[in-house]
Amino acid sequence: MRKRWIFTAIGATVGGTVAYFLKDEDKRQQVKDKAKSIQSNLGKSEDMPIEEAGKPETASLDNSDMVAEGSQFGVQYYNELTEKEREILEKSNS
Repeated sequence: MRKRWIFTAIGATVGGTVAYFLKDEDKRQQVKDKAKSIQSNLGKSEDMPIEEAGKPETASLDNSDMVAEGSQFGVQYYNELTEKEREILEKSNS
């Protein structure tokens, strides 16, 4: 019973805060710009692990530690991915 009241209070607080920020056009634009900036930053980080998978000597300490211990999964995955990309490019150029 108490959890329902807590969730209702939290929801009302969040709703009031959002309404306060979005009532003014300038603040609304700031919120939109911040959301786009966060979204673009998240989009960039998704591509990074695939590019670093075959390069254990880079700054990624976790990946280089795994390779130092004998794991070749990241390197093999990167090599297979780049090989498939080369095959697709060769087929499209033919």
